[in-house]
Amino acid sequence: MNKPVVTRFAPSPTGFLHIGGARTALFNWLFARHHGGKFLLRIEDTDRARSTEEAVAAIFDGLEWLGVSGDEPAVFQFERTPRHAEVANQLLEAGHAYRCYATPEELAELREQQRAAKQPMRYDGRWRDRAPEDAPEGAPFVIRIKAPRQGETVIEDAVQGRVVVQNAELDDMILLRSDGTPTYMLAVVVDDHDMGVTHVIRGDDHLNNAFRQLSIIKAMGWEEPIYAHIPLIHGSDGAKLSKRHGALGVDAYRDEMGMLPEAVLNYLLRLGWGHGDEEIIPIARAIDLFDIGGVGRSPSRFDIKKLENLNGHYIREADDARLAALVAPRIEKRLEIAISDTNLSLLTEAMASLKPRAKNLNEIAEGAEFLFKSCPLDFDEKATALLDDSARALLDKTADALQSVQSWTVEAIEDVIRRVAEDADLGLGKVAQPLRAALTGRTTSPGIFDVLFLLGKEGSLERLADAGHAAAG
Repeated sequence: MNKPVVTRFAPSPTGFLHIGGARTALFNWLFARHHGGKFLLRIEDTDRARSTEEAVAAIFDGLEWLGVSGDEPAVFQFERTPRHAEVANQLLEAGHAYRCYATPEELAELREQQRAAKQPMRYDGRWRDRAPEDAPEGAPFVIRIKAPRQGETVIEDAVQGRVVVQNAELDDMILLRSDGTPTYMLAVVVDDHDMGVTHVIRGDDHLNNAFRQLSIIKAMGWEEPIYAHIPLIHGSDGAKLSKRHGALGVDAYRDEMGMLPEAVLNYLLRLGWGHGDEEIIPIARAIDLFDIGGVGRSPSRFDIKKLENLNGHYIREADDARLAALVAPRIEKRLEIAISDTNLSLLTEAMASLKPRAKNLNEIAEGAEFLFKSCPLDFDEKATALLDDSARALLDKTADALQSVQSWTVEAIEDVIRRVAEDADLGLGKVAQPLRAALTGRTTSPGIFDVLFLLGKEGSLERLADAGHAAAG
């Protein structure tokens, strides 16, 4: 490629960073990285009524969490309004645009006529060749592009292939409204040009827009970008992606669902792009492999189970101290406690036992709660049912045996518990289950030897004594 690659992600700040938008940002970021180019961010905030500072902050926050922030400070489209108007007036002066004085009432009547005749609803160009002097003095006007009427417009789309539209289907769209504000179509084209964007990678719901936007680009004599319109994401049932499928803001995957950013990135990468049968693709390898040629033309299906499984993989790969730091606030919120540095170290130590079966950070937090509860424990219904008279006797024997453990290691603990089971002529599970209930208040936990080791000798014996009293009561 002759020119350095420049891509962009241009969200409207009317809500959170949607999962589909996150994938678009990722594809743009990866393409730029793969080709040694730049990835830029533009906030399309011209809809002043719906754009909010909270949404802008959420977009920045989501991109930063995923690690795909822009390479330069973000461009805010609204601030560039004078530049957009300048280009509209240049087109007007060059004869590529014209003033249209059609009133709202006239346009409504035109649409009604076209609807009745079952014709496509588009502006009929009634002021295209009329002199402005024909309009009443001081009448408001919009500036419209003189779209080509003959021939066809062709886009060699990097994903969709060759796409052709007959120019007769294009209408003279508005560039500048009567109040002097630019339309979305004009602003996007001007911003992409001024930002030096070489590749426009976006959802295929914008494909029709590309043909209309090209009329501005050609009229200005600007270089056309390479378009790559990627298919949208559908739900697992093939329907348009919605909240019931998992179409949430990126922040929900992080905060409520407890996902790791590398898992979300890997999953989004595989939604519509592939490299053979590879499923686990860390970001460094993704940069090496990614190119638009790997993007398919069919919509991809969002599968929350696949994302959870992928997240489980990355949890098992993650550094224990990092996981502890991510999980600690969740435990603090669940138990309404503050986790000290000492307890954070304990949580880090516990990760080897907690993370193998976990699919998200919430599951780790739930599994770790027993470490930070104080006596008396709250026993759930299943745990309470296990702590009957026979269990109480078994717990007493187990506590006596554990008293003799000099070196509190997993191996020494396991040896003692197995001896207790043998002496009672019971399978290990028959000892482990009431022991787990007594130590954690639940019937599920990490391995029982790990639970004892992490609680420490004093903490374990205290809980066993407490559970014995609870069972007696």
